[in-house]
Amino acid sequence: MARDLSSIVKQSRREGYALHPKAHKALVKRSTPPGQHGNNQGRVKHSQYSIQLREKQKVKRLYGLLEKQFRKLMTEAGASKGQSGQVLLRYLEQRADNAVYRAGFAVSRRAARQLVSHGHFEINGRRFDVPSLRVKEGDVLIVRDHAKNTEYFKKLDEVSPVSENDTVAWLKVNRKKFEIAVTGVPTREEAEPDINEQLIVEYYSR
Repeated sequence: MARDLSSIVKQSRREGYALHPKAHKALVKRSTPPGQHGNNQGRVKHSQYSIQLREKQKVKRLYGLLEKQFRKLMTEAGASKGQSGQVLLRYLEQRADNAVYRAGFAVSRRAARQLVSHGHFEINGRRFDVPSLRVKEGDVLIVRDHAKNTEYFKKLDEVSPVSENDTVAWLKVNRKKFEIAVTGVPTREEAEPDINEQLIVEYYSR
């Protein structure tokens, strides 16, 4: 399975946005893009295309997709009912790895992707290992029995970035049962706040 293994901190500096929790401190120390010309970026007048490209790259990297995956998702969103940008964000939020992250079972989307791809979860009683699987209302994700006994899941409450009762409204979490129930559909307000999805739509509409 193809994936981007480049430094998430470097990616965050390039986009000027913390794509991972550990990138926050790095951006405070060094907010300029990496490379010898990074310090000159503040004096560059960016074209509309450049602004659109950076927004697309930011969101693509935030959710951990490669270009081919992201373009395919954008095409599907454009063919669906509703505003293309908002549909795109809904599809991104409904990815299985994002649901695991939003439920607080991982400290980052990269970590959630690893948990899913290693087969630590079941969905509706069946094992799966596809991070891009789109969850829907009524689905139930549960940690598999063999994984419940690992040190990671035994200490889940200590490592989780959110409390059991502080997750998004479209998910219901039961930490004692290691269970995530999908109870609704993610809204635009529940996606990452600092995203301008219209720029992404414009980029792919060229």
